[in-house]
Order: sequence, then structure tokens, then C-alpha cells
Amino acid sequence: MSALKDKLKADLTASLKSRDEVRLRTIRMALAAVNVEEVAGKEARELSDDEVVKVLTKEAKKRREAAEAFRGAGRTEQAEAELAEQAVLEEYLPAQLSDEELEKLVDEAVAETGASGPQAMGQVMKVVNPKVAGRAEGGRVAAAVRARLSS
Repeated sequence: MSALKDKLKADLTASLKSRDEVRLRTIRMALAAVNVEEVAGKEARELSDDEVVKVLTKEAKKRREAAEAFRGAGRTEQAEAELAEQAVLEEYLPAQLSDEELEKLVDEAVAETGASGPQAMGQVMKVVNPKVAGRAEGGRVAAAVRARLSS
């Protein structure tokens, strides 16, 4: 079993004992998502830490989008609940790249590929995405690459 999944299970027990409702429901949801991913496909398998991080990233993104939708509909209480769940999930995710770090990685990728102009975006993204690997959202990376190539 992956170390991250073990940590989630241990934190589930701790949050049960401390009666922390938000943390408890968030970790339960995260473990359920991990279990669904483990049994998806032709045969059941154990997820690696990287795969668990991808599942948690996807869940955190769902929480962020749900919070935006609730806020747009004027349901601030539910939006706050979603943001609280997202904050719990982000404790298990790697630290996000700052804008400066992301720009540096994009500059290196542009130099490496020798790309120029917006039509070379795909080449640059192929080089940048493995380096970023879960530390920045795809939309944010694409925006940084687009900005760099258009300048």
C-alpha cells in the first residue's frame, strides 16, 4: 500500500477520534475516490503515491469548481464548505509552484525546444508538463506558455 494512502487512513482514524467533521468527511471522500480508481479498469490494482496524488488533485479541483459554482449561485455557506474540504485535500498534495518558478520552467522549455510563436505551444507543453507534474494546474501552465510564446 502506498505511503500516502496509509497516511490518509491514519488521519481518518485521528479525525474520527477528534470528531473533526470536515476533515473526516473529506478524508472519507478521498479514500473512496482512491478505492474507485484502484478497481477501475480490467483488474484491481494498488495505486502508487503518484497516482494517489493525481486522484487527490482531481478531487481538489472538483472542490474548487464546486465552490465557484456555489458562490455564483449565491450559496456562500456551501461554497465555504467546499473550500474547507479543498484545504484539507491540499495538505496531502505537493506544494504548488509559484508564478516565478513556473515562468522559469517555461523559459527553460522554450530554450530547450527552440520554439517561437504560438503554433509551437504543443512542443513546449510536452517538455513542461513532466517537469510540473501535479505542482501546477494545466490551465495555469498553458497560460504561462501562451504568454511566453506570444511575447
